[in-house]
Amino acid sequence: MPRDPEEARLARLPLLRGAAPDRLAEAARHARWVRAAAGRTIIDHNDASDEVYLIVSGTVRVAVHSAAGQEVILGDLGAGEIFGEMAAIDGAARSANVTAVHNAELCALPRQAFLDLVLGDPAPGLFLLRRLVERLRLLDTRNVELAVLPVRQRLIAELLRLGRPREDGALSVSPPPVQHVLAARIGARREAVSRELAQLGRDGLAVAGRQSILLPAPEALRAEVRAALTGQPTPRPAKPRHGAPKPGL
Repeated sequence: MPRDPEEARLARLPLLRGAAPDRLAEAARHARWVRAAAGRTIIDHNDASDEVYLIVSGTVRVAVHSAAGQEVILGDLGAGEIFGEMAAIDGAARSANVTAVHNAELCALPRQAFLDLVLGDPAPGLFLLRRLVERLRLLDTRNVELAVLPVRQRLIAELLRLGRPREDGALSVSPPPVQHVLAARIGARREAVSRELAQLGRDGLAVAGRQSILLPAPEALRAEVRAALTGQPTPRPAKPRHGAPKPGL
């Protein structure tokens, strides 16, 4: 059992669950607790910092910007996730910006303390490897989508990833991302996303509201993406017999 409150807080974070007591105590000695208000930049592209951040609560957004200023959102991370580990592992400058989307509480570990932890204890080391593999798989998926899918199917694939299941079998994306954020997630222009989202609504496959974007027929959407990825004819959207359910219900 952790011997003090700081160790107890750390032990609840996924990276440190199952860590040996001496490794947990060592991490607690070096940990720095940070509160980041929504909108605050926590890591900036190309800065030389090398701390690793563990998210206790809140949400952060990882993004890169082109020389022309176009934003590409790599993803949002929530409680239990980590970020900043790449610079800690290879010693290079930061490769992306990380900004708090909602008020966030973070635990920052210095590079050496983080490396000692993941290299010296199998449980944190395995957690890190699994997270890195998850991100690589997602990156591979998105690279394929960007290379072969038009905007409509890229948008559908991203909405399916963001959606949370409801009891009626539909998926709900809540709160709904604004259109320029959806565009930055899939490498498209906002106008194209607006056009395709409206068409999905006319096809009965998406209901965009203030509280959520509802996907009443996720299997039809998955089938459309699969068909586009394999070069098959895109299934013709079937209109719901009794109308799409309302987003808030």
